[in-house]
Amino acid sequence: MPLSLSRSDIIEILDGTHPRLGRVVALAIYGLICLSAVVIALETMPDLSPRVNAVLVAAEILILTVFVIEYALRLSCSEKPLKYAFSFWGIVDFLAIVPALVFLLPDFATIRAIRLLRILRLLKLFKANRALDRIARALDQAKTEFAIFFFIACVALYLASVGIYHFEHEAQPDGFSSIPESLWWAIATFTTVGYGDVYPITVGGRIFTGIIMLIGIGIIAVPAGLVTAALTEAAPADHKNTQQPESNRGDE
Repeated sequence: MPLSLSRSDIIEILDGTHPRLGRVVALAIYGLICLSAVVIALETMPDLSPRVNAVLVAAEILILTVFVIEYALRLSCSEKPLKYAFSFWGIVDFLAIVPALVFLLPDFATIRAIRLLRILRLLKLFKANRALDRIARALDQAKTEFAIFFFIACVALYLASVGIYHFEHEAQPDGFSSIPESLWWAIATFTTVGYGDVYPITVGGRIFTGIIMLIGIGIIAVPAGLVTAALTEAAPADHKNTQQPESNRGDE
């Protein structure tokens, strides 16, 4: 007996939530997503043999065809096609098939750059990831603290730019010509990157830089602490929500 599928069934299959076919189709699509990223990486290798290059091109065309079919199915089977098309995942899906449209243009030089957009498909690997949901809830819970911390960090960066300008402007008028120019040094120092293109040479500037580095360690640590605390609170709630359906089935 042939299997008849409704539009909602097709969406469930593509999302991996269909009871019979969802898991298999979803794993196949995610596998193609990973394979697409591997193909993109291999194609950048120099001195590929013609046979290997032909295999990679064939694989790319096949994967791209599957992506186009998937996007067309999602768009045609969605209850609100425009809502899906302009949703985050709809835009990701569209960007994944942009290279297929570029093939219609004569300027093939742009294809290599634009097809890298297909790597955005890797974002969909997180769509069914419960851990990412916990992170999203944790970030949402800590958004007020992040906003306050971001404001404090911006003020600290400005004060650091003013301070290093005061200490180093006369000694290095080119590197620290203004407070806005000094902001680059402040960002690199606060994040403890230290690119080395501009650095203090005066005693006062070096002492000031040491203080800024210590403050920078705290600036990096505070957001991590906020996320960790929020994740600690989100994990029990997620476990409780997971166990709730099982307990309800037991009551039945």
